[in-house]
Formats: sequence, C-alpha cells, structure tokens
Amino acid sequence: MSGGGDPDDELLSRVFLTRVIEPGDEVAGRWVREFGVEQVVRRLREGGRPLPGVSEKRWAGLLARARLAQPGRDLGVARDAGVRFVCPGDAEWPGQLDDLGEARPLGLWIRGRPSLRMWALRSVAVVGARACTEYGAHMAVTLAAGLAERGWVVVSGGAYGVDGAAHRGALGAGGATVAVLACGVDRPYPRGHTQLITRIADQGLVVGELPPGDHPTPNRFIVRNRVIAALTRGTVVVEAAYRSGSLVTARAAQRLGRHTMGVPGPTTSGLSAGVHELLRGDATLVTDAAEVVELVGDMGELAPDRRGPVLPRDLLAPGARRVLAALPARGAATAEEIARGTPTTEDDAIARLYELRALGYVERHGDGWKLTRQAMISVQGGRSPC
Repeated sequence: MSGGGDPDDELLSRVFLTRVIEPGDEVAGRWVREFGVEQVVRRLREGGRPLPGVSEKRWAGLLARARLAQPGRDLGVARDAGVRFVCPGDAEWPGQLDDLGEARPLGLWIRGRPSLRMWALRSVAVVGARACTEYGAHMAVTLAAGLAERGWVVVSGGAYGVDGAAHRGALGAGGATVAVLACGVDRPYPRGHTQLITRIADQGLVVGELPPGDHPTPNRFIVRNRVIAALTRGTVVVEAAYRSGSLVTARAAQRLGRHTMGVPGPTTSGLSAGVHELLRGDATLVTDAAEVVELVGDMGELAPDRRGPVLPRDLLAPGARRVLAALPARGAATAEEIARGTPTTEDDAIARLYELRALGYVERHGDGWKLTRQAMISVQGGRSPC
C-alpha cells in the first residue's frame, strides 16, 4: 500500500473515493497527489470550503455523495461476491496504470483468481464495434485465439460485437482474458453477456473502477477505455466507425506511447472507416496474431515472411528462368531469337534450352523451340499469353 499511514485506513479511504468521485476525474486526481487520500476524504466528509478546481455546485454534489458512502459496507458486499479491491502500491497493482497520471484509477475492483499485475505484463487489447459484421466477429475471434495460443492475455470491454468475440476467442483457445467493465464488477453488463462475463470471472479476470452495484453511463464507458489502453502493450481495433468508442481506446494508447494497430476491412464498409483513418495516421496494419506479436512482443518474435505459393519455375536457376520467360506463349522461336529476348549469347541460350528440355519445360521442333503443354500453365501464371 502506498503512503505512510495505516494501510487499512488508506484502503477504506480509496474505497470511499470510488463511491464519491467519477473515474478519470483529473481534478480529484490532483487533490490526491497534492493533499493525500485521507486528507481528501476528511475534507469531503466535513464539508466546508471546496477543494481547488471545482465550483460550489459541483462541490455540493460531491458532498451529497460523500454522505451516502459506506466503504465498510462496499468491502463486505465485494467479499461476498468474491471481489477484491487493489490500490496503487499493492503487490497486484499494474504499474503501467501509473502512466495515466492524475487520471489514474483510485483503485480497481477485481473479480477472479489470477494476478492482474502479472497478466497485464503480457497483454493486448482487442476492441471494436458493438454492431460488428460477420467479418469483424471472425477477425476478433481469430486474432484473440491466436494471441492466446501464443501466451498473450486478451483484454477487452465485455461489450457486444468485437469485444465479446475477442473474449470468446481467447476462452475457446484455452487462453487468458480480462474484461474491463464500466460498472460494478458484481453486476455484469450488458445483461445479455452475463454468462460470458461469469465465465471470464471463473477462468480469467473481470476488472472495474466502480464499487459494487454501480451502473454504467455513457461517460463511464468512454473513460473506462483509458484503463484498457494503459493496461496493455498495444491496442488492436478490428472494426470501428468514425465515432466508435473503440477509437477512444486507440487514441489513448497512442497518447500513452503504446502500440496502436488496425485490421483493415472493405473500403465500402462504414464500420471499417474509423480503422482506415487510424491506419492513415500512426497505427500499424495487422492481419493476424503473428503480426500483432511481432509488434508488441520481445525481440525475435517475428511474423513469418508473407509470399505466394512456390511454383516449379521458382526453383530454376536465374539464367534458365530468363530463357524460359523469353519463349513465346504460342508457337516456336529459334535459339537466336530467344537469345536476343533474354539477352544472352546464342550458345548460352542453347545450353539453357537443353537444360529446360531435360526438366520437361520445352521441346525442340526443327530449328525452333516451344513450351511443352505442362509448362504453359507455369509460364502463363506470371504473364498473359496475349
């Protein structure tokens, strides 16, 4: 536990603040940094003059919340639900969240057995549109499964669409996944994902800034995304329209110096327009898990070289390939004509032609040479016969 006071006092104070202060409130974060957690709690409990940076009206709203806060009760409800509260400075606290500065969470409510700090060290966010296409869902599942198979933790927001597909892909591969919620972790949201989020809590982790029972709001979804970005080494956006909330996660990742990646889609799809805009900027195009790991992983974790199938003619020596390419697609040509088209000497062309005949690529017709029938497909695969 950070700070020099009683750890239990700071724990209760931070739990109190999660009930009073909205996630991501940088003004309150500045209070905590300048005055300390327990002093901020004392001022909120006692009332009086507002702390710096807030209006009288907003201060009154905070005091009303403070009067209702019961941190001891919140901790009891959490324990009954199998939820723990982790503070900055605790052994389980992921240090990369400190990069958020004054927008750093006051603490995190965690449901699940693994250590969040350990899992976050090797994690990637996979986010995207709620109303995703079949292509988007397929790519999210495939990416997440590939990352899980490579020992990476998949982090997302538990929402419909890409988020849910990413969680399912990781779970289906027997891997690790973390859902970061914009509500109390004892209250799965959306309701339609209750079974999925329960499964994540059983096999992985469900994380949130809000105390037990708290509900989501549009703004809470937006500020939640900074936690997803900060926890992970990089963020992959699978599908996103221009105004998608997943772009908030990507931009937060960019501000934090994390890798930002995008999966391209059809140029005619509005659900890929936001991703394409990211790719026109500083984001990196990725198409599979290997390419993601090459970017966020350790030195030497390289994606395989991408190339088409190896054709028989690719195995020929360069001189033989040049002679083969100089043969006409229709009819025959003399060794002299072939030599001019290479260009090489006529003697060299003849030597290469006999080599190609032995391999079944060409045949001799009087003074001319022509492609064999089985060679036509190989040669015409790289050029038009017309």
